Amino acid sequence: MNSIATAASVPKPSLRTKLYNSWRRVMRFKILYLLLLPELIYFVVFKYIPMLGIVIAFKNYNIGLGFWDSPWVGFNNFKNFINGVYFWDIMNTTITISLGKLLFGFSAPIILALLINEVTVGWFKKSVQTVTYLPHFISWVIAYGLMVALLSPGEGFVNLLIKQYGFQPISFLTEPEWIRPLIIGSDIWKEVGWGAILYLAALAGIDPSLYEAARMDGASKWRQLWHVTLPGIRNVIIILLIIRLSSILDAGFDQIFMMSNTFNADKSDIIDTWVYRQGIEQMQISLATAVGVFKSIIAFVLVLSANKLAKKFDGQIW
Repeated sequence: MNSIATAASVPKPSLRTKLYNSWRRVMRFKILYLLLLPELIYFVVFKYIPMLGIVIAFKNYNIGLGFWDSPWVGFNNFKNFINGVYFWDIMNTTITISLGKLLFGFSAPIILALLINEVTVGWFKKSVQTVTYLPHFISWVIAYGLMVALLSPGEGFVNLLIKQYGFQPISFLTEPEWIRPLIIGSDIWKEVGWGAILYLAALAGIDPSLYEAARMDGASKWRQLWHVTLPGIRNVIIILLIIRLSSILDAGFDQIFMMSNTFNADKSDIIDTWVYRQGIEQMQISLATAVGVFKSIIAFVLVLSANKLAKKFDGQIW
């Protein structure tokens, strides 16, 4: 009882004391804060100040009237988007492609990293890493050119092989049923090696003594993988999953803009390509901004939800 009374009688620090302690902490680590300053300036100038443009989503923006003098329309732009004829079609296409990339593309770098990590021949390991992450640095313009060379119905390498075996050539790049598998598959090919680098770095940080202890207990390779390797990179997996969930409505504008055409547009038109046509080609800037705000709200909710689930199940996985 005395200890409780003593703790209750201790006065809380004043605001002045808190500010003084905070200032002392800043001065103690002033070099680190100075190193952080350019990054903070970057985010303020290029991320936070441009957020004032969100106001356009609630206006009927007119370039002649300017940013502030354009008339307010409230939530009309959001209503026009949600009640639009193409809303459910483009939402369905966007979510389908994004979930396909998440389902197949998120696990692919983990599997590749685990396989590379088991390779003991140094030169072969480095060669595989180099070959797999180089496509990340290729633009989608070049990647699409490679796809045309491989998949075009006339002289494409794949169709030449198909015709050689007596089958009819397939127009992979214009057939609607092929476009989504091609989008997901090409995205995995392009990003799998780059994503594996993060997991390889996490794998390098696992204590080797854990594997030795597992082997002494008679654990097989699969047991070591399940009880040592995967828990060792669990935090990295969760963080990257949260990041991927936050961009679930970003199906990849550059890629789909290059790969979509008149023939496959019904299966490839996503929110970003629709916004490009409305905002850039038809100059409906307010509508395009409203869609951007809509996507940001969805991403914000998904990040909070994924982060809450990650904290809830942390320590209960594996």
